[in-house]
Amino acid sequence: MSRDLNLNGYLFFEALARRGTLSKAAAELSVSPSAVSQQIKLLEQQLGVKLFRRQGRSLSLTLEGEQLFQASSAAIGILRDARRNLGQTRDSHRLALRVSPSFGVRWLGPRLSDFVARYPEWKLRVDAAPDPTDFDREIIDIDIRYGTGDWPGLHSSPLAPDVVLPLCAPGYRDRLGAGGLADARLIDSARALCQWDRWLIETGQTGVTSDKSLLIDRSSMALQLALDGAGVVLESMTLAAREVAAGRLVPLCPDHPALAFPAYWITCPHRHLSRRAVRVVSAWLADQVASHEAEVMTLLDGFGVELREVAPGPA
Repeated sequence: MSRDLNLNGYLFFEALARRGTLSKAAAELSVSPSAVSQQIKLLEQQLGVKLFRRQGRSLSLTLEGEQLFQASSAAIGILRDARRNLGQTRDSHRLALRVSPSFGVRWLGPRLSDFVARYPEWKLRVDAAPDPTDFDREIIDIDIRYGTGDWPGLHSSPLAPDVVLPLCAPGYRDRLGAGGLADARLIDSARALCQWDRWLIETGQTGVTSDKSLLIDRSSMALQLALDGAGVVLESMTLAAREVAAGRLVPLCPDHPALAFPAYWITCPHRHLSRRAVRVVSAWLADQVASHEAEVMTLLDGFGVELREVAPGPA
């Protein structure tokens, strides 16, 4: 079948059907009008149908020609898109990165100016989306995923741990008084690996119920509720470090430990690891994470909060 497939014929046919005259198609293809005419005749002979009607100097498609044009135009368009995308992925100064919305806005966003300053010639695209990348269908180089790191068929290397602890606005903490966590309204992030039930088990807390709890779909929304004094959020220092450093959020009680576990991963197909852009951006991310972790430890030490490492996943 492949020996009978006249690829030049389809290419010449698509150009002629789109441009409308032999001279315009020939100019686009950088060949002579007679070369276009010969290819069309050969293609018509192979297919056994007429593809064009001649009306003076103009050409119009037959019904069979119209059907073939729709198919060939779509196929050639796919090939052109693929060629353009391949060119983009080969360019070592281009990179497409996907992150979750909260991580992108609260952690990555404030650090991108550093990347731009270091690599001003780079073209960087950042997609903030909750769904993981389908690398077989999407042009993405790296996906920073939140989870346990076990995604079949993908390379996954740990980027940053999650450090979670009860946080609230200073005014809310002062209003709770001696009752502390037992009297607090608990705010949970629905997508978090560590929610209140696990934290309570890991830290041995008793007498705390979820009767007044709030379950929020996005970490940014959960943090905003805590900032507004609506309750105590169990959230990540990865996302809340700026608010803690500014004093807008504080640990509810220094006696409550922070739990640390692997949570953020650089994921991509193994074939992407050979790309210079992937290696450079991964190294830059690692530098940013090292600075962030040092900042978090300084904040926790300042409050006298213990850091306790636990395994990812359910308790």
